[in-house]
Amino acid sequence: LMRPLQGCRGRGVVVGTVTLCLAAGWALQIPGGISLVVPQPNINATVAQNILLSVEYTCQGVATIEWKHVSSWGTTSIAEWRSGNDVNISTVYKDRVTAFENGSIQLRNVGMRDAGYYFVTVTEEHGTNAYGTIIVNVYEIIYEDLHFLAVLIAFLAAVSAILICFMWLCNKSLHVFQKKTTHKLTASTTEEIELETIEC
Repeated sequence: LMRPLQGCRGRGVVVGTVTLCLAAGWALQIPGGISLVVPQPNINATVAQNILLSVEYTCQGVATIEWKHVSSWGTTSIAEWRSGNDVNISTVYKDRVTAFENGSIQLRNVGMRDAGYYFVTVTEEHGTNAYGTIIVNVYEIIYEDLHFLAVLIAFLAAVSAILICFMWLCNKSLHVFQKKTTHKLTASTTEEIELETIEC
């Protein structure tokens, strides 16, 4: 009696194992794969520049994309939307952010306060998440650069003025020289005419 029971139990283990493998395979086939790529995790920008926080996600189901900014001033929600739906942009970024279907956002007219970490979360409808981070450094236009530019412009203006004066002097000298030459020619022609008259 013990043998058939062990045989049944052995068959039950086999059937249970096969069922478990089939269930695992079925679970793997359920839509739920999600991936997120951040091509440029570090962005350097200057004040008043427009920047693109670029990402690319793939998702078998419907995804929700959320962007947040974290800096020394705190954490701010930027935008959130479900793929195919309208974008909900926070009032702080209302006129400065454009969202794209691939999950990227463009931030216009950046300032010093826009420096920091930008976190993007892509959540698939079955609850799977993918995360990405972009570090943004914002630099002011350095005063020394403007000073150098101003000095360069002043130098070029001075050189241009000197060249114009030099050309004017050359033109004036040429004009005076031509006048003297014409006067001499006229005087010699007059003398020749007078001589011819005397000889006659």
